[in-house]
Amino acid sequence: MTVPETAVPDVFDPRRYAVGVPYDHYRVLRDHHPVARQEEPEVLGWPAGPGFWAVTRHADVVRVLKDAASFSSYAGATQIRDPDPDDLPFIRRMMLNQDPPAHGGLRRLVSRAFTPGRIERFTAVVEERARTLWAQAVRRAREEGGTVDVVAAVTDDYALLNLADLLGVPESDRGLLLHWTQRVIGYQDPDEAGAPVRDERGRPVNPRSPAMLRDMFAYARQLAAFKRRQPGDDVLTVLAQDAELADAELEMFFFLLTVAGNDTVRSAAPGGLLALAEHPDAQRELRAGKHELSTAVEELLRWHPPVLTFRRTAVRDTELAGRQIRAGEKVVVFHASANRDERVFAEPDRLDLSRAPNPHVSFGDGPHVCLGAHFARLQLRVLYREALRALPEPWSAGEPRRLVSNFINGVKSLPLHVT
Repeated sequence: MTVPETAVPDVFDPRRYAVGVPYDHYRVLRDHHPVARQEEPEVLGWPAGPGFWAVTRHADVVRVLKDAASFSSYAGATQIRDPDPDDLPFIRRMMLNQDPPAHGGLRRLVSRAFTPGRIERFTAVVEERARTLWAQAVRRAREEGGTVDVVAAVTDDYALLNLADLLGVPESDRGLLLHWTQRVIGYQDPDEAGAPVRDERGRPVNPRSPAMLRDMFAYARQLAAFKRRQPGDDVLTVLAQDAELADAELEMFFFLLTVAGNDTVRSAAPGGLLALAEHPDAQRELRAGKHELSTAVEELLRWHPPVLTFRRTAVRDTELAGRQIRAGEKVVVFHASANRDERVFAEPDRLDLSRAPNPHVSFGDGPHVCLGAHFARLQLRVLYREALRALPEPWSAGEPRRLVSNFINGVKSLPLHVT
């Protein structure tokens, strides 16, 4: 689709992303409107908002993410749409929605549990799970004519079960993690299990509001009490036994780890598989050992970032790419656009599995860089390695179904032809 250079394309409407990430729109914005005003009309029952600045160049995205003194996560939280003012104090309790120095203190607390050493101990479990899920997928494909939906058969369960092991969630309760993730992440998509819950006046209810998180928080308290009585080698045990961590903070950590920890891999994994299916020569080279798998994972993350956008709020008047940003205005960074910025990446629309350096922002940057990035990379390396072992050369893909969301780069289904 050709976009006139003088026009400012709409990159807000979540329905647009169900068709595909609008990289042509991003390119117009980067080249001609790198910090551009976007309207926030009413969409899918969600009320109109005041609009925001869309930031699409890599350098500007990194600046916003690193400059918490000018661009705050705390002032208006981190979703594009403004939260209900009554909910904002509650939402601000989450580490994701705090600024330094408070953010750093909470991050250090949870880092004690989320250590590379603990994550590495899960490697054998993760490897066995990937082998099992791919073997089951291949069997299902043979039974169903050579095609299998790898989201339903592999990637959803893979991300969910790995997270449940890391957190220490009992097997009987693991379906709750997926339910809560779908409710929080899929709320913009009318076809998802997380489609908007409406109040008595028919208005959609923010899935991050206290009312919508009550059941998750109650479960977090119960699980923490259980871990104090019967500790295990898991993140929740460490958090539950930390005297510095208040119950309210533990609940917020459980929410953040459940949703972000699950959906990062849940979104990135099928996106990487689709990229390899659409680039059979690159897939063959990866099989032949022409690319380091860890380097290939970084390129697949650049190609399909799990998170599309994050919001900040300007807390003082400033200038960004020649535009005057006023205190109180919303500033939204577009990760997927930054990852295709020609100013940083040579031939950004070419999948190069040996690309190095690769300064993508798929896990963010600055003080809020993804705390679980190490765990996510481990899971993706193992999943792709086992896919190359289990599936024939090369596999191809049918048309994916994508999530209606301007936040998560979600793939709801991905048929792979694997026999």
